Amino acid sequence: MNRAEIDVDDLLKIVLGLAIVWLLLEILGTVLDLTFALLDALPTLIVLVIVVLIVLRLADRI
Repeated sequence: MNRAEIDVDDLLKIVLGLAIVWLLLEILGTVLDLTFALLDALPTLIVLVIVVLIVLRLADRI
C-alpha cells in the first residue's frame, strides 16, 4: 500500500480524530488552569468564610 491508495474518507477521519484530540487537550488545559487558580485562591476563600462566620456569630445569626 502506498500513499496514493489512502481513501479521502480515511484521511478525513484521521484529521477529524486529530482535531478532537487537540480540542480535548485544550479543554483539559483550561480545566487544569482553573483548578490551580482556585487552589491558589483557597486560603483567601477560607479566611473569607471565617470572617463571615465570626460576623454572623457576633450578630446572633448563628
